[in-house]
Amino acid sequence: MARIDQTPFEAEITALTHDGRGVARRPDGKAVFVAGALPGERVMASQTRRHRSFDEARTVEVLQAAPERVAPRCEHFGVCSGCALQHFDGTGQILAKQRVLMDNLERIGHVTPERVLAPLTDAAWGYRRKGRLSVRRVEKKGKTLVGFRETDPRFVADIAACHTVIPQIGERIGALAALVDSLQARSDIPQIEFIAGDPIPGADGDAHSGIALTFRHMTPLSDADQAAIVAFAQAHDFAVFLQPGGVDSVHPLWPVEPKLRFSLPQWDLEFAFRPLDFIQVNAGLNGKMIASALELLDAQPHDRVLDLFAGLGNFTLPLARSVREVVGVEGEAGLVQRARDNAMRNGIANAQFHAADLAKDLSEESWMREGFDRLLLDPPRSGADFVLTQLPLKQFKRIVYVSCHPASLARDAGYLVNQRGWKLRAAGVMDMFPHTAHVESIAMFEPRQA
Repeated sequence: MARIDQTPFEAEITALTHDGRGVARRPDGKAVFVAGALPGERVMASQTRRHRSFDEARTVEVLQAAPERVAPRCEHFGVCSGCALQHFDGTGQILAKQRVLMDNLERIGHVTPERVLAPLTDAAWGYRRKGRLSVRRVEKKGKTLVGFRETDPRFVADIAACHTVIPQIGERIGALAALVDSLQARSDIPQIEFIAGDPIPGADGDAHSGIALTFRHMTPLSDADQAAIVAFAQAHDFAVFLQPGGVDSVHPLWPVEPKLRFSLPQWDLEFAFRPLDFIQVNAGLNGKMIASALELLDAQPHDRVLDLFAGLGNFTLPLARSVREVVGVEGEAGLVQRARDNAMRNGIANAQFHAADLAKDLSEESWMREGFDRLLLDPPRSGADFVLTQLPLKQFKRIVYVSCHPASLARDAGYLVNQRGWKLRAAGVMDMFPHTAHVESIAMFEPRQA
């Protein structure tokens, strides 16, 4: 491999990549992606990697700053990969994400929305209620690191706190690292997952935090290690689970029967969940997202609604409050059962849930042969292209598509508009992950004749 020339060079930043790096051009036209640089800036950069069609670099000095540049709150910014945009003010971040969405729709889907929705935003700090912390014992440093991966994913960032994670967890990362470092199994714990619901009233009259930690461990934990973890959990008001194997191996360590709940007060709903279940990471934004989706769907009291990739029923159960019937379909059987339990918990009788792999042939599924009026879907990053090709789309008056990956939304929007005769009436972004380059978006489609 040829040696990389790390001599600093001047770069004019013209755009932002999908992962939050500035875009510049070499004199020969080759693209350079510059970490820590913003559109409109002139920087000195140093090359870090070379590829055939583009180079990578990092900012070493800002010669001319963009008006949107701000001082990052976190001292680990630029090393920890948890955030890529802390140097960009909030307005600049969400407008950049909006440009990413519109560019993807035009470039990949060859579609343009008739209306661009106002961005949805909520709290920018202390919002992250679900995540995975990496753990690594570093003998050269004589310590155990707990945190997110560095920009070089081979390493774990040496952090004591995180400002985007809910404070109950984010302010205790250093304490969590000290706990793991004190364990006999400190070299055999690769990760700790955290998840937070609402505080739970206790029998003692006090509310318990509703926050759970799940320790993945590669070898059995000694009685002393388990006692240390329980003492930490009791001191910080956490429930704690152990995971010695796959997802099915997760079991509570303390208390004996932990309760995890989150509520959606606008719809008078409470959801029970398990520590590794998927829930939206930003509670405040989640409520706004559901309200926006329901408004765009415009379901009427007599409608039957199909909700695909339904999970725990995050959209299904709010929909059930205002329509004749809603059918939720989800690939993971455990989530389907918990969605059914949540419907029963909330006294909802007009919601059905089915387990089905939405990336496979669905022709034998009974719900596929039922009539529906409207469709809501919230697929994973891979999108919903296969299931859309199987659905009898003519039955729907509207489709609302919630997306966590703008490229897959753009691809599927192109299919709906250019091959199936739909119109993209509206699209916009939602800041589910402030200070990261992650783009969450929502789109509404209607049949062209409508």
